[in-house]
Amino acid sequence: MYIALNRFKVVHGAEEEFETTWKNRERHLAEVPGYLEFHMLKGAKFDDHTLYASHTLWESEQHFINWTRSEAFRNAHKGAGERKHMYLEGPHFEGFEIILTEKR
Repeated sequence: MYIALNRFKVVHGAEEEFETTWKNRERHLAEVPGYLEFHMLKGAKFDDHTLYASHTLWESEQHFINWTRSEAFRNAHKGAGERKHMYLEGPHFEGFEIILTEKR
């Protein structure tokens, strides 16, 4: 399995707008083969931003790559440039292959 994670540095005062945007946006993930889960995480507050991370779980890295090349991906990210005022900088991507899983 594969985890795709994007970190967002959201400027203070824009947290509510950021969260509302994500709660209301169409993600188009369910229509893509290999997609398993999505989570939006809220992290620590720093002097100039609040940290958020989107976390998606995929059957494989190739499934994730296929998503990034799909029409569904383009539709899900339409208008993203209009929200730059919420961010200190662009999202930072990190991808991880799962090598060990332990469940309760």
